[in-house]
Amino acid sequence: MSEYKILVIDDEPQIRALLERILTLEGFCVITAVDAEEGMEMLSTGSIVLVLTDMKLPGMSGLEFTKKVRSLYPNIEIILLTAFGQIKDGVESMKLGAFDYLVKGDDDEKVPLTVRRAYDKAVLNTELINLRNRVENKYAFSRIIGKSKKISEAIEFAKKVAPTNTTVLLLGETGTGKELFAQAIHNSSARKNRKFVAVNCSAIPKDLQESEFFGYKKGAFTGAIGDKSGLFGEANGGTIFLDEVGDMSLQTQVKLLRTIEEKTFFRLGDPREHELDIRIIAATNMDLKEAINEGNFREDLFYRLNTFTIYLPSLKERIDDLELLIRYFVEEYTKKLSRKIDVITEEYMDKLKTLSFPGNIRELKNIIERSVILASSAQLTVDLLSEEYQNQMPADPESSLESVEKKHILKVLAEHNGNKTRTAKSLGIGTVTLYRKLKEYGVE
Repeated sequence: MSEYKILVIDDEPQIRALLERILTLEGFCVITAVDAEEGMEMLSTGSIVLVLTDMKLPGMSGLEFTKKVRSLYPNIEIILLTAFGQIKDGVESMKLGAFDYLVKGDDDEKVPLTVRRAYDKAVLNTELINLRNRVENKYAFSRIIGKSKKISEAIEFAKKVAPTNTTVLLLGETGTGKELFAQAIHNSSARKNRKFVAVNCSAIPKDLQESEFFGYKKGAFTGAIGDKSGLFGEANGGTIFLDEVGDMSLQTQVKLLRTIEEKTFFRLGDPREHELDIRIIAATNMDLKEAINEGNFREDLFYRLNTFTIYLPSLKERIDDLELLIRYFVEEYTKKLSRKIDVITEEYMDKLKTLSFPGNIRELKNIIERSVILASSAQLTVDLLSEEYQNQMPADPESSLESVEKKHILKVLAEHNGNKTRTAKSLGIGTVTLYRKLKEYGVE
């Protein structure tokens, strides 16, 4: 059952009981109150994300209640229940920030759908607020956005290995957040107050890697006009992150292997051995076993680096996080760029859901940043996307994010023999969300 609750406020016991039964059958967790005063006390618990309230309440009108709740709890959504003659008040309540209004007796069939829309919006807003509140440290695990099963597993593995000195190997496609994970692991370790040195191995020419990594003594070669500690010396006592480690030259691999085994290193032109206390986190998007077979990577080094491996899923593998990521990055870039975006249009969101994102999170961030820069109003519309994205159609319709999501959900459902509760738990989503998605797929 979800940690989030719906509050129903009505002074008529029959109405309260009816709404509680309808919404409970839909899978929601429902609590009730008889008046606005009792309702306000319940809101202080922090677990309520949606309120259904009668327009006429003892001691306080629905409009007054809406105004007060929106000022105190802006993330909570409100649906007003009106009598037929109070439609004007219902419209007025929406101007004050209510999500919608329903006419008693006339809109009974609309209750589940309207509540579901409001609930999903409220939960998303609440999770975004929670994320903001948790991001107290720039490099904490809280910066890793996502609730899907695979990313949650990766975070849990990283949290468990972080306090140790164990070497970590991060695997995954380009743009999946390997450096962010490495920083979070370092920042959750006993070395957090020491240096974190990130190195892109592919960016250093292979004939310069040894001197860059391990440093040199003055006069070691032409141009060595002074001593250089090297990246390993600089990171001594802390953590070194070797990104794209598969692009390291074989000569440097030999020296790295010895450094790991002996916990010492030599600088070029310096006969003196230097002790090394360092944690290594390596990362690659390369198939290292294939590189070993082709003679481009040492097998003994692979097993040294492969002590604790964490796989970071691609965006295709964590589709349930896409909307949360989009909204998070929109908020991040509106703040960073001092822009105001109030609306992400359905067309914009739907178009992003059809993209394949070979660049993963990094590509998504670039798209959002560009859109926020180009927006001339407070809305993100599909015309803000580059022509490349506007015209992009998946080469195979089955490869779109929505199609991949559908396949994955139906596969997990089959694995659990159609049990929706266990399926939702396995997928890391709410039961209500699963029912909604299955309805979209035509699966009852």
